[in-house]
Amino acid sequence: MAYDFDLFVIGAGSGGVRASRIAATHGAKVAIAEEYRYGGTCVIRGCVPKKLFVYASHFAEDFEDAAAYGWSLDKPSFNWTTLIANKDREIDRLNGIYIKLLDGAGVRRYDGRARLRDAHTIQIGDDVVTAERILLATGGTPTYPELPGIEHAICSNEAFHLDALPRHVTVVGGGYIAVEFAGIFNGLGCEVTQLYRGEQILRGFDRDVRDHLAGEIAKKGIDLRTDTNVTGIEKISQDSGGGYRLTLTTGETMDTGLVMCATGRHPNSGDLGLETVGVELTKSGAVKVDDWSQTSIPHIHAVGDLTDRIALTPVALMEGHAYADTVFGNMPRQPNHADVPSAVFSQPSVGHVGLTEEQARSQIGEVDIYKSIFTPMKHTLTPSDEKTLMKLIVDARTDRVVGCHVVGPDAAEMVQGLGIALRCNATKAQFDATVGIHPSSAEELVTMRTKWTPPPEAQAAE
Repeated sequence: MAYDFDLFVIGAGSGGVRASRIAATHGAKVAIAEEYRYGGTCVIRGCVPKKLFVYASHFAEDFEDAAAYGWSLDKPSFNWTTLIANKDREIDRLNGIYIKLLDGAGVRRYDGRARLRDAHTIQIGDDVVTAERILLATGGTPTYPELPGIEHAICSNEAFHLDALPRHVTVVGGGYIAVEFAGIFNGLGCEVTQLYRGEQILRGFDRDVRDHLAGEIAKKGIDLRTDTNVTGIEKISQDSGGGYRLTLTTGETMDTGLVMCATGRHPNSGDLGLETVGVELTKSGAVKVDDWSQTSIPHIHAVGDLTDRIALTPVALMEGHAYADTVFGNMPRQPNHADVPSAVFSQPSVGHVGLTEEQARSQIGEVDIYKSIFTPMKHTLTPSDEKTLMKLIVDARTDRVVGCHVVGPDAAEMVQGLGIALRCNATKAQFDATVGIHPSSAEELVTMRTKWTPPPEAQAAE
């Protein structure tokens, strides 16, 4: 059968765009469909605008710190409308770049929601096309908790388009998105309460990282309440002051100007026609794939957050690129999900790669721990009490560094390079043999020599 396209990609986020472009450079006839804007969650309503907001929010602290370095400043003021307009202009620019990249590669674009009519037929609005192969790359979407009044809450999508900042913001959730937005709103001058149902934020991260970051964000004035959740949201009339009244699991009520739910994300697999062709899903709605990103239908593959493997933009890029090389480039390779570095742009930020201490003890057994908590040099002159945490986890048998965790300024910039080291199976001896850059916080990573020993009461507990 002659098909209209060799490959049809549904979803023009990071993974879909990368796969489309690479497949086209390998000579495939490619089309892509996108119902919103090009660039996906990361570029349009995720990590890019969020990082811009993080920069904006951190200036408040920078202005305060400047006085310790001899700068005399008038009291600064912040304009939310200006930030939104400048952010929107940058997102428009990036959306245009993605379109140009696709057009330049010869990829046919369809603007609209694509649905599968059968295993080789796709409908986009009034257009119906066929393809020999199909790649699903529709990403993820925020999950709202089920509770009375949830329609009054926003998620991260709406946070980028607020008309104004309220005096008080309540962030519900304890994951990286919740932590990041709590820091953003706090830095921009809002009073912030963060509620999390668990006993500590950043579930799944190294325990020292979780505890350290919780302490640091509390220092910055965020009212962090763990073991606390919302059971209902009630809108307060304007005659009574407006805003929202939250009922909490503690039995208390709390008034706030904005409720943002950052309680997780789920794969965006609905209304795609997947059930029509028999693409198998997990209980969470993720598309099931094998190590080659192949679904239960051999010529249909899926990449990115839709597959719920590691929900990170660079991972989607890796998966999309590997798919295109394998299927169209005669260069078969599987995406490698081991030792993927990542960051949380909290304040202070978190960077990590490899295993947590808990994972290492479970998977390896005997490990050596090296960690240091110190005041970064920038704050030796400022009144800030912010502390940096650095931690290395080493396989005691092989001396290989299997985990690295940093909480502090520029954590992501440091950990990117350490990701290379871990991928190359670097040992602690090799870390120790590396000359540090002085004066820098990063040099601590190659100068920690003393193994950490738990205090006597912790040893007794173990």
